[in-house]
Parts: sequence; C-alpha cells; structure tokens
Amino acid sequence: MSAHGPQKRGFQLPFFDQLVTIEHKREGYHPSFKNYAIIFVVINVLFFLVAPQQTILNWELVLFLSPVWVTYILVRAVHFAYGQMTLWESQSQQKYVLLELRIPREITKTPLAMEAFLSNLHIGSGEATWYKRYVQGGRRPWWSLEIVSLGGRIHFYIWTREGYRRLVESFMYAQYPEVEIIEAEDYSMLVDPSHHGYSMWACEYQMKNSNNAFPLKTYVDYKIEPGNKPEETVDPLGQLLETMGSIGPGEQFWLQIMIRVHKGERLKEYVTPDGKPLTWQEQVKEAIEAIRTQTVRKTKRVDPVTGAETETESFPNPSRGQSEGIANIERKASKQIFDVGIRAVYSAPDEKYQGIMIPFMINMFKPFNNETATGNALVLQSVWSGLFNDWPWEDRKGEHKHHLEHESIQMYRRRAYFYPPYEGQWINLGTEELATLYHPPSSAVTTPSLERVQSATGSAPANLPS
Repeated sequence: MSAHGPQKRGFQLPFFDQLVTIEHKREGYHPSFKNYAIIFVVINVLFFLVAPQQTILNWELVLFLSPVWVTYILVRAVHFAYGQMTLWESQSQQKYVLLELRIPREITKTPLAMEAFLSNLHIGSGEATWYKRYVQGGRRPWWSLEIVSLGGRIHFYIWTREGYRRLVESFMYAQYPEVEIIEAEDYSMLVDPSHHGYSMWACEYQMKNSNNAFPLKTYVDYKIEPGNKPEETVDPLGQLLETMGSIGPGEQFWLQIMIRVHKGERLKEYVTPDGKPLTWQEQVKEAIEAIRTQTVRKTKRVDPVTGAETETESFPNPSRGQSEGIANIERKASKQIFDVGIRAVYSAPDEKYQGIMIPFMINMFKPFNNETATGNALVLQSVWSGLFNDWPWEDRKGEHKHHLEHESIQMYRRRAYFYPPYEGQWINLGTEELATLYHPPSSAVTTPSLERVQSATGSAPANLPS
C-alpha cells in the first residue's frame, strides 16, 4: 500500500510489524506468543527494579479485576473453539474428487474460453448467513487448478468438491468439448517426498506490489486472440510446460493454484485514509490515482511584486504506458475476482535431485510478470523451504526444515490455503490472469511430454430411441 493509501485498522504498538514477523509464520501474519512473553517479562523485571512497590500494586489491581478479564478470555476462547469445531466437522463431511483433463491434439480455443469457464466457478454459496457460517460451519467452495509433471509426463487436474463435479464438467465441456475429463487417483498420496531418501523444495508466491489491482501480463498482452493461428501465437504457459516436461524419471513437480470467490477478507484489516473499510473498489481507485498523480507536472511561480511563491498543477499528460496501465487496471476490475493461493513442490530421490530446479521455481512466473510501474509480478514468499535458503546457521541440523517440508506436503494434499489448519497469504487475481496461468494449451505448445488424446469420448445421447 502506498504511504497515502490504506492504513492498518486500529491502534498498534510500536514495532508491531517487527514483532509479528520476527518469526517466520506460515499461517499469515499472526503474532508470536513467545516474542510477547519475553518482552512482557523483561518490562516487568525492569519496572520492578525501578519501582518495586508500584509493581506490586499494579499486580494486585490485575488480580482484583481477574473476574472481568478471565471471563472475557474464556468467552473468546469458547467462541473460537466452537467455530473451529463446526468448521472441521463441516469440512470432514465433504467429499472431494480429483478430475484429470486429457488434452486433445487440436485446441483451437484461446484462453478466453478458460476465462468463461472460471467465471462460472465464481460461486460464493454456503456462508450467506451467520447461522450457516458459525453454527453449521459452512464455507464457500474453493477449487484447485493443478499442473503436474510425474517423471516428465505432464497432467492437468482440477480438484473440487464432489457435489460440484457436475458443474465443473459441464462448464468445461461447454468451452472445450474436445477435452476428456476422467476421475484420477490423487498423485500426491502415492509418494511422500518429505521422508528420508527424498529431497524436496516447496514454496508459495505473492504479488510484488501489495496492491493487487495492478495486473499481471495476460494472454491479451501476448495478443492471443480468436482468429489468430495457434502456430503464430506465443503462449507464456509453453515455457513452464517445457521445463516441467524436461525432468527425469523419479522426479516430480507439482503446481497448485487454489481459488475461491473474493469477499474482502484480506482487506478487512485495512481502512482508507478517511477511516472507511477498504474494499476491492477502493484498491482499484488507489492504483489508478497513483498513476494519475505521476502524470501531473507541478510548477512553481514567484510573484515579481510580492515575492510570494505559488505552485500550480498542469493538465494531466499521461504517457502511452501510463494510459495503457490505467486501462489494464480497469479491465482487471471489470472481471470476477478470486482469492488465489499458489504453491509449488519439486521432489526427487536424493540421487536424482536437481538443485537447478530451485532457481526455476523462483523465476518460473517471469513470462507472466509485468515489470512496469503500472503492472505487477509473482514473487517468492518466505515460507516453507524458502525460510532456510540463505545462511547455514539458520537451521544447522535441518530438523526445522524437514518438519516444515513434511507440513507443506500435508497442506498440499489437503488443498488447504484459506481456512484452518492453514491460512496462507493469498492474493487477488481476475479471471483473465487466472486463465493465462492455467488453460488447456493449444497446438502451438508442442511439449512432447504433454500427452494428448486423439479425440474426446462420450456416452450416447440421452434421447436416443431404443
């Protein structure tokens, strides 16, 4: 956020941000209890050395008021525990299915078709009232779009609640009738790369500019438009698929893009300069205003008689890039917006592990990054394996790293990102950006390890006379 943009809601202690992030926390920006406990003890000891009698009086007052604050803590704890219980009970009753998309040899549709598919998945049902959310534990559905390389063989998957399978298949067939959809075994359950004998690297991604209204580079910027010949277009996904297809037997590369309808949770802790809750529209407005401010030239003029100095602003004169940047932001704002969590895992047996894949994972979204002042980029978050990649003394025996790697695999298998047991720092992307990151590649992508079927198969029409 800009200096003049949204601010954190409410009062904060000095150095609050440092206290929050002094330990690497994977569940978002939650304060570390250990840090506050240490500071609390140190302050009390110092105060006792300066004014011992006052310190004793202070603690007597705390004990006198204990019925008030103990009751408050217990009520909050019970409320939190009950909410967690209903959530876990509700989620445990859900059944999930992993669908594999078998890509045909000829795909004539552009990512615009995938954008239409994603627009249909913009479903936020299940938590419309407080009763559904807090009593029944309801949460709106989320999906996982996955691109996986198993020993160099590339697969496209969609993970969904079983109850939404019919909708997912219908929406996909409506846009890509040539695609074949089959139920697949969960590949992530077949091997545990966090165990001994394997080496792995897991990471997550965030937006470089915290104002997610600034967009990534999309298929529109690459001029992938209906009517263009596939062989004459440049698909940024092709570079990612080619590298994923180059890994050898025993190696695995998992890419997971989890999505759900955006309802402003990430923005609720922020307020606008006038104290109003921050919304997606306010974030868009701030991004556009930041560009417009740069287009105004300020000139100073000194009155020759009085000597008074005045400052005037000229008429906005945006450059071509600034005008296009504003148009791109407005185009993103016109799309359906999703909360998005992106996670990647590379693993292999110790003797086959290739460390060169780590730089690739860090930079694999380069083709989608818009490095201009009016764009945005996907960069690495400091979570999972990324916590211990700098200095040898951070985790000398590797125990902490091994524990986090094991946990990252568990969260990957659960497709957990938006709700406990794992709440990551998700980002906001529009359907156009998501369709660029994940879509059935056209025939322009000639990666040999991307298996393509000759044609789609289907059952006989339901109205066929017998």
